[in-house]
Amino acid sequence: MRALITGVTGQDGSYLAELLLEKGYEVYGVVRNVARENHDPGGAEGRINLVEADLTDQTSLDRALQQIKPDEVYNLGGQGFVPVSWNQPLLTMEVSGMGALRMMEAIRRYAPAAKFLQASSAEIFGKADSGPQTELTRLRPRNPYGAAKLFAHHMTVNYRESYGLFACSCIAFNHESPRRGVEYVTRKVTQQAARIKLGLADRLKLGNLDVRRDWGFAGDYVRAMWLMLQQAQPDDFVIATGVTHSVKELVEIAFAHLGLNWKKHVETDPALVRAAENEPLSGDPGKANRVLGWKPTVSFEELVRMMVESDLSLLSHAAAKPNATALAGA
Repeated sequence: MRALITGVTGQDGSYLAELLLEKGYEVYGVVRNVARENHDPGGAEGRINLVEADLTDQTSLDRALQQIKPDEVYNLGGQGFVPVSWNQPLLTMEVSGMGALRMMEAIRRYAPAAKFLQASSAEIFGKADSGPQTELTRLRPRNPYGAAKLFAHHMTVNYRESYGLFACSCIAFNHESPRRGVEYVTRKVTQQAARIKLGLADRLKLGNLDVRRDWGFAGDYVRAMWLMLQQAQPDDFVIATGVTHSVKELVEIAFAHLGLNWKKHVETDPALVRAAENEPLSGDPGKANRVLGWKPTVSFEELVRMMVESDLSLLSHAAAKPNATALAGA
């Protein structure tokens, strides 16, 4: 089996590449410039084939599909940070919205038998009318990122119904890991807690501590993506834990794991509060449970501790090297 992954150097792409390699796939990862170093993700280093292409360039995607002729295509690439989508709404739509359409066009033209997985998002629900959210819940995104993902989601359905493409949409709720970018609140908390433990920092500034999210482990979620493309018929699935936790709970678990009193180090900053915050979103993974046989294997508490331990290890190694202060950050 031959698989093509966009966003292969990101959190989800790296876990997915490892999973597919374990299953004997030949894995190709889309990058914008092969000449750059440190492209290979996670434990897949040196074991994937890199191909130059860009979700904003139809010609490059057409060429990639013609050359590789993949059996499966996983579209995990895009501008994935909600706050940035407000500052760069057009870029977000070009990459996360139109990028998915361009990829499906390339598949339709040059690899029509390939199975396609679109990484959708709980952000398409936005201001949800009811909860927990299912595949039938009304879609009302509240930010440019969610709107771009909604466009890609609808186009996935359209290409499935109009062209017979084996196209699935994975409506993934928040999923984290030690590979999550430091701009996300989960990683911001675990990294700063580790820095405080090591004496490299003293304060952690956060926005609204009462915000709740349905957080799961990225490794579990990419397994669901793979399972979707192993079914007899294409369909869309909500992938979630079904349980929400607050940012405050995240902080409490992270600091307690390090033997720290979070109240002595955490302060709220009104400037970090989002103007249009979503209502608490909680996904109903019932359909995925029944059809895919999928269930999360890592609890929220285990996830936070895993991330804290990883950041503690990374920072400890950095502190042991020259220029430790610069490596650890201000």
